Amino acid sequence: MIESYSFGQMVVEGRTFSADLIIFPDRIKDSWWRKSGHRLCLEDLQDVVKEDFEVLVVGTGFYGIMKVEDDVKKFARSKGINLVAEKTKEAVSVFNELSAKKKTIGAFHLTC
Repeated sequence: MIESYSFGQMVVEGRTFSADLIIFPDRIKDSWWRKSGHRLCLEDLQDVVKEDFEVLVVGTGFYGIMKVEDDVKKFARSKGINLVAEKTKEAVSVFNELSAKKKTIGAFHLTC
C-alpha cells in the first residue's frame, strides 16, 4: 500500500522513495529508468511483462507529463490487462483501491 505521495517522493510500506519505481505484489523495483524519460514504451516494462497480473496502474507524473506509448496500450489489450494511466496523485488512489482486490502492478513517475 502506498502511504503518501508528493512531488518527487513516495512512501510505500514505511519506505521512502525519491526516484521512479515499479510496485509489484511481492517487491518494489526502485530507481526505475525509462529509455526516454517522459515516454513509457513496452521496453521500459521488461520486468512487468513477465508477470501474471490483471491491472497496470501508471502514474504519469505530478503534472502528467509522461505519455504512455501505443505499444504499451496494445500489449495490455492483447493480454486482457486493465491499463490505468493518470497523474501520479490520482494513480496512487487507484492503485491502493485496485491492489486490494486484483493482482496489480504500479509504475510511477514521481516528478514532472
